Amino acid sequence: MAAPRKYPDELRERATRLAVEARRDPVSAGGAIKRIADQLGVHPEALRTWVKQAETDEGTRPGTTSAEGARVAELEREVRELRRANQILKSAASFFAAELDRPSR
Repeated sequence: MAAPRKYPDELRERATRLAVEARRDPVSAGGAIKRIADQLGVHPEALRTWVKQAETDEGTRPGTTSAEGARVAELEREVRELRRANQILKSAASFFAAELDRPSR
């Protein structure tokens, strides 16, 4: 289960949008993240992380997009479950093989 979020989604989206727009304008780009974070009561590093992810999702920054990250996490869960099921089947197969090898009475 994921940890509860400190900031509401609406605040995250608004702060991210404001920061991305401010960074595009050369006049307001300097210190934009810190300024916007202070105005909205958000920690600057949290906002910086949101902005980096938003830029990655837009394709303006290299990296793994949110959709790709979610897909990777889903595939990793599936792999874990399949490995677990495989281990159960191997254990069951070895148990029944041992039962068949026992001499009958």
